[in-house]
Amino acid sequence: MPRVRSNWSAARSPISEAEGQPVTAAQLRYIHERKTSALLACAVRLGGMSANCPPAQLAALTDFGHHVGLAFQVIDDILDVTQSSEQLGKTAGKDTAASKATYPAIVGLERSRRVAQQLTDRAFAALRVFRGRAPALAGLATFLLHRDR
Repeated sequence: MPRVRSNWSAARSPISEAEGQPVTAAQLRYIHERKTSALLACAVRLGGMSANCPPAQLAALTDFGHHVGLAFQVIDDILDVTQSSEQLGKTAGKDTAASKATYPAIVGLERSRRVAQQLTDRAFAALRVFRGRAPALAGLATFLLHRDR
């Protein structure tokens, strides 16, 4: 019987190419775009599809989810190094202890904060097409930017 080879095993990405080497900011973004960002983009797009949004609004929702998902991950990385375990409700500093690639570790804390703000601004910009009729999504972006846990 012929052996079946998974397409996944043959897949090459910037991450598989960098295995065993320090991760760059671009590679970390690539990771987050395919995790948290993709999850949130899918969730808000599916909501828009359920509401029969026209294509322009679906594109805006996808853009919103993409940017808010990236911002969420950057902020999560920031909180891991700036908050206590009691504040977070989980073990603080776990990413650093595990030598995980994080935005603060790669670009520094202050630049990470600027990146989070820029991504949130882009998320808000994506909502302009709704002309103020997406307050829940705007509230979500604001909450995520200012969360402390």
